[in-house]
Amino acid sequence: MAKVSIIVPCYYNEQNIPITAAALIANEATFPESTQFEYVMVDDGSGDDTYQALQHFKNQYPSKVTVVKLSGNFGSYNAIQAGMQYATGDCTVVIGADLQDPPELMAQMFGYWQQGIKLVLANRQEREDGLISKTLSNTYQRMMQKYALPNLPNGGFDYCLFDKQLREQVVQLAENNTNSLYLLLWLNYPYVAIPYTRKARTIGKSRWTIRKKVKLFIDSFVSFSYTPLRLITISGLVLGIVALGYAFYVIGARLSGAIEVEGWTSMMVVFLLISAFQMIALGIMGEYLWRSLDAARKRPPFIVDSVI
Repeated sequence: MAKVSIIVPCYYNEQNIPITAAALIANEATFPESTQFEYVMVDDGSGDDTYQALQHFKNQYPSKVTVVKLSGNFGSYNAIQAGMQYATGDCTVVIGADLQDPPELMAQMFGYWQQGIKLVLANRQEREDGLISKTLSNTYQRMMQKYALPNLPNGGFDYCLFDKQLREQVVQLAENNTNSLYLLLWLNYPYVAIPYTRKARTIGKSRWTIRKKVKLFIDSFVSFSYTPLRLITISGLVLGIVALGYAFYVIGARLSGAIEVEGWTSMMVVFLLISAFQMIALGIMGEYLWRSLDAARKRPPFIVDSVI
């Protein structure tokens, strides 16, 4: 007899919760009869009636549902970490609250887990999103795959099933400012990827803003890759070689008298170029230093207000 914990991070999902809850309960019929279910619903500081909708779900299925209310909005990946701490199943599924990811795929993922696969990913082969959103997402996934996590499947993923062992290892890491699901890949266990088409959102409005996407992009690179620091080193070497070559040119031109070297304009161009590079380099190093400070302070990535 296996127990499946299903973690659902929720943020401004009051309209979605009744439909999503009903779909998840109905999807239990696709599993073997002996399977037990646990739903860990995490309210990530929603400002609407999401928490009340979750309480209603809890009242309907008191033995199956755990509602975790965070004190504020800490981000979906921190909300997932909170759910991992309260999950007790033999394996865990993470799925969104807006039904863009098909619950019916869950039974197939569970089947792979029963065969001994500790990590099963549902990777987005296609997306029914707008052009801008699709382009930004695909660019982010390709860059992460090339420079940070080479084992990342094409299209990326947010919907996955993983063994209790992996869940406990991610909880033990307790990292801030990171993509907690990509930590599962960082653990380097072999996985199976199931391609699917991610549906467009039909209910409610997405709160996944450009600002949050940019933060995720920066957090992911800083957490999983030193490529930005390596680029600073390479750029510094290239600029140094160019500067040295230009210096030899100026000295040679001055000594030979063949060319009158104009100093002010050339110096200003070089000065502005080097200054811009230094500011960018300081900004990138500052991102790494800030996260090192954040880790050293050991502040929790989320604060739990209440648990039902």
